[in-house]
Amino acid sequence: MSRVFIALQTNDDTRPIIESILADNPHAVPVESPAMIKIDAEGHLTVKRESISELIGRDFDLQELHTHLISLSGHIDESDDEFTLYWDN
Repeated sequence: MSRVFIALQTNDDTRPIIESILADNPHAVPVESPAMIKIDAEGHLTVKRESISELIGRDFDLQELHTHLISLSGHIDESDDEFTLYWDN
């Protein structure tokens, strides 16, 4: 199986996004760098709008994720509620 990743800026706006990604994907591994965090996962990684909304206390539009995105790897499946990276086997 191949690894996917998402790399985000590290700032006050992204801390709850990062926290929710790691909570929703227990197989994910964070790799911290100055001003950036890369989250690696085997096979797939899902960002859930609802989880982020709960942490920040307001409705979160997944399109906001793109303003903090540095890079990613994998195929993308995106809806209003989830942003998933995966590799086909």
